[in-house]
Amino acid sequence: MTELMSSGIELMFAGMGIVFLFLTMLVFVINMMSGLILRYFPEEPALSMSVPVAVNSSSDTSYIAAITAAVHQYRSTH
Repeated sequence: MTELMSSGIELMFAGMGIVFLFLTMLVFVINMMSGLILRYFPEEPALSMSVPVAVNSSSDTSYIAAITAAVHQYRSTH
């Protein structure tokens, strides 16, 4: 029985070691691929469109007032 337990423990440590090595290699490969992609395909800066937006101040103020009242009521009850 002792021999079976020692064989089981050896097998357990071997399996855990293999999984640990695989996960370590996986993290290394993912970081390497991320570096390569960022190096050869850099992100392009976002284009900012300066388009004037028509603002209806009366409806915006009513929305802001409603949101402010809702936040105040939530904070007072919680």
